Amino acid sequence: MTARRSRGDGGLHWDEQRQRWIASVTVGYTPAGKRIVKKASGKTKTEAKAKLKEILRDYEDGLAIAPADYTVERAVNDWLVYGLNGRDKGTVTACTILCNAHIIPALGARKLRDLSAEDVDKWLAEKAKTLSTRTLQGLHSCLNRAIKRAMARDKVKRNVVALCSVPKGKAGRPSKALTFAQAEAVLKAAEGSRMYAYIVLSLLTGARTEELRALTWDHVDIEGDPNANPPVPPHVAVWRSVRAGGDTKTRKSRRTLALSKRCLDALQRQREQQEREREAAGEKWQENNLVFASKVGTPLDPSHVRRDFRNAIKDAEGVNPAEWTPRELRHSFVSLLSDNGLPLEEISRLVGHSSTAVTEAVYRKQIRPVLQAGAVAMDRIFREE
Repeated sequence: MTARRSRGDGGLHWDEQRQRWIASVTVGYTPAGKRIVKKASGKTKTEAKAKLKEILRDYEDGLAIAPADYTVERAVNDWLVYGLNGRDKGTVTACTILCNAHIIPALGARKLRDLSAEDVDKWLAEKAKTLSTRTLQGLHSCLNRAIKRAMARDKVKRNVVALCSVPKGKAGRPSKALTFAQAEAVLKAAEGSRMYAYIVLSLLTGARTEELRALTWDHVDIEGDPNANPPVPPHVAVWRSVRAGGDTKTRKSRRTLALSKRCLDALQRQREQQEREREAAGEKWQENNLVFASKVGTPLDPSHVRRDFRNAIKDAEGVNPAEWTPRELRHSFVSLLSDNGLPLEEISRLVGHSSTAVTEAVYRKQIRPVLQAGAVAMDRIFREE
């Protein structure tokens, strides 16, 4: 005679429609007195009971069981909808593109509970064949945050993505800097174009593209104050950016830069050109007090700046416009100063870096071929009799 199950063992029956064994057990009651029943199914009695035990373990650990159809795609989409509140629009767009283009097509159909660290490692290794390391870091970050959010909501026991490291991807497009001859050619070719003042200020002050696009006329002083003590030269105050919040990249990025004569001439021409465009636009003009704006006064879009920059330098001798971006004018500023012997610490202050490490590792492309200070000092110390 078959032994009767003990109280609390639950039930086990065959579901003809599903062609599976169903194991069930009551784990408690709702405040309304309704039973809370946990169920599991399997092709055999043993499989059904084993799955039910796992569910009960999770329940006792306080882990809410995700629905059977709760996939990686659902976790990622939940994060995109609810986990990016308050983030900059550009950040949301970038994360959405990464998720829809790479994460969901490859891993989206996988049940979240079944996703393993090995799955993630294989996926990242495959992506490393075609994507840069920076993009791989972005993918890892998006998936990690999506599953971390799901774990916080008891949809999965642990975040396996946090256990995986990011492999090295394809080398990205290296940044570069103009030589002095190329810089002169760029300035000559751009003269007369709408981008001339933008190019001059970017190349001769090292301001970031997002700082120049946010620059307003009330932060530009073309006259200065020569009668002050000490005298105040003509200058531009780099205090704003088109970043979220409107501030510069870091606190040290806020800086006031003296203007060279070429910058002053270019800004004067820019003001005159903008006056003509304001008159031509008439009622269509939207006043934003921007130094660099569209023909109707609206803020410049990065893609339009890139396009107009390349059109402006298309006749520059020794420069292929398709290979250069406005951001590399800032790199050129650093390299040209370094090539002419300006100390790295001073260059770092001019471009608003928090330390000289970034200036040295990323921006300085032209290193003076011979550092003579050591030799000169040693000749002085060990002077021959």
